Amino acid sequence: MRRAVVVLAVLLGQLLTGQGLFAGVARAEDGADRMARAGYDAVRAAQMGRVALIGVSGLHWNDLTQADTPNLWDLASSSAIGSLSVRTVGNVTCPYDGWLTVSAGTRSAVGYGCGAPPMPEQQGAGAVIPDYRYLIDVAGQRNAGTLGESLKAAGQCSIAIGPGAALGLADRQGAVQQYHASPLQVTTADLEKCRMIAMDVDDLIRPYLTGDRLPKEPELLTPAQRRQALRLADAKAGSLLAVLPADTTVLLAGLSDHGSVPHLRVAALREPGAEGRLLGAASTRREDISILPDLTSTTLTKLGVAVPSTVVGVPIQAGEHGATFERLQRADATAQTMRSAKGQYFTALAVLQVLFYVLAFLLLRRRKQLPWVRAAATALAALPVTSFLVNLLPWSTHLELFGGMLAWWVAITALALAGPWRRRPLGPLAVVAGVTALTLAGDLLTGTTLQLNSFMGFSAEQGARYFGLGNIPFALFATGTLLTTTMIAHRWPGKIGLAAIVGLGAAAMVLGGSGLGSDFGGVIAFVPGIAVTALILAGRRVSLVKLALFCVAGGVIVMTFAWINYLKPANEQTHLGRFVGQVLTGEALDVIWRKLQAMLGTLLNPNLMPIVIVAVAFLVYAMLRPEQASAGVVPAAFEHSPALRAGLIGTLVSGVVGMLVNDSGAAVLSMALALAAPLLLATGIGVIMQRDQSAPGVGEELARVAK
Repeated sequence: MRRAVVVLAVLLGQLLTGQGLFAGVARAEDGADRMARAGYDAVRAAQMGRVALIGVSGLHWNDLTQADTPNLWDLASSSAIGSLSVRTVGNVTCPYDGWLTVSAGTRSAVGYGCGAPPMPEQQGAGAVIPDYRYLIDVAGQRNAGTLGESLKAAGQCSIAIGPGAALGLADRQGAVQQYHASPLQVTTADLEKCRMIAMDVDDLIRPYLTGDRLPKEPELLTPAQRRQALRLADAKAGSLLAVLPADTTVLLAGLSDHGSVPHLRVAALREPGAEGRLLGAASTRREDISILPDLTSTTLTKLGVAVPSTVVGVPIQAGEHGATFERLQRADATAQTMRSAKGQYFTALAVLQVLFYVLAFLLLRRRKQLPWVRAAATALAALPVTSFLVNLLPWSTHLELFGGMLAWWVAITALALAGPWRRRPLGPLAVVAGVTALTLAGDLLTGTTLQLNSFMGFSAEQGARYFGLGNIPFALFATGTLLTTTMIAHRWPGKIGLAAIVGLGAAAMVLGGSGLGSDFGGVIAFVPGIAVTALILAGRRVSLVKLALFCVAGGVIVMTFAWINYLKPANEQTHLGRFVGQVLTGEALDVIWRKLQAMLGTLLNPNLMPIVIVAVAFLVYAMLRPEQASAGVVPAAFEHSPALRAGLIGTLVSGVVGMLVNDSGAAVLSMALALAAPLLLATGIGVIMQRDQSAPGVGEELARVAK
């Protein structure tokens, strides 16, 4: 017994710290791999030499060919390589914002439509960025100049080549130590004087800028025009590579987007032992993805300069062997396949939801086609989880993507309606809710590979999240968990049912709020959902005061998770821990304001709000006018299972609170309703069908009278 308690305590500790049983993206290595990695780390630790950051705005992996970009091809071929997510504040990142983010070490934006960085004014050997203090004093970019200021404070000399590099290396007054407009102006002897070198290669991005702004179309240039721009960019990069001192660590980064569609960009690190390895960072928990602020942290770390606490990036790391250009090209292609169909997917989902409720209203009033309405409700609720399960199958095209989702959709619907539990009113609900909850729980325990590049999850090129529990997955996870646990409470009412709701609900909340899920708003919303469900089942009264206290309790719990995460080393912190740091530095209000604006923006979303409006209207009308609206299916479901009523109310509470505290706003409530409301109707129809089948016939009535 004591051993079991110890084991459970260890597992709980792993969940709280985000290690888990499967340790995210970490994979087992054999003895040879561990020895090779240890030797590589020793080389890196011993090397505190020179760093050159080459920023080629707009560069992605499809651009690199031996014919058009021989210098960049050779550089990447001898480096650790990965994908770079260049998201800053807006949907797309211009060169100005990209270099400003490198300067600040945190996602930054100039604050208006932008394109190229400002042209520096030469002053002796150095230069000054015109009106630089505007960024700090007016635009609110208080961290601008962090990289340059840190280098200056450490007594490190730096050389900037090109406008973007000058912006990246400028101190907080906009001053650049040494500046050259072109790599042709420097020699190896010049570069040996400084340990930090940065160069802006803008030849690829310059043809895209119209009126010094990024174009509002995906691709402005023809293939021939882009190849010509690539040749110019490659020649400029080659000019610097030819004169770099031999001991220089080279970072290659595609620092911005080139049109109206975000892409994953090039990230490469050339240093001893890095060739052929994947390049990622702890900031994303992905072995092949890093973010722009990671470049700031990497540069300072390799130069032996202390990284300021305001820098949210961590040093990028070369991982396992097996990196290829083709793999990284597929990563962006997969993201683009998902992105190009995402709008149509949610539009179709909204149309299906609205159409279902309209048809259900008409058919249920006439007590017609009840089995078909039940089947349609079950199928509709089974649709969201297929966007995650499809990532268990290989896909790259739209046909493979939607074909895989269709296969899962049919399988789950058939499982819910064809098994022996189909005769029980709650059978389909238990299957669909259970599959949804278990899918997301398993995904959290295995590194959230199913949520990446999924309609309901997140995509790396969007830059909103790279691991953990997203806002829409939270809504589905919370709803699936609450409905599944209420089924247990229906089967075993009393203390066992209450224990299941509280215990399994708390375990799911820990998964979401710990280092595995790293979900902030979800915990705040999950606590009142669990508490309200348990109170109703226990026959206790739920008041607004109690509800507010539950929300406060959720806030305390999530801040506890955040504080535990904040106490970890900076390179192991998630956004939960970084939020604590932002609270301490006074930046948290800006973050909260941006999230509030994003949440309010979702209230006008044409795909999300129809789902909320029609589902809520149907449920309210079904309760107020049960016989007119739905043949009494909702009251029948609640009469059959008081636990289901408690679970649905808890789900609605969690969904509403989640909508208010998450930047995804209406998406949280809409997806909770998209899962819960159809399953409620399926249950009520199952109750009515069961009653109809068990009603006595005429012969039975006559026999009863005769007796």
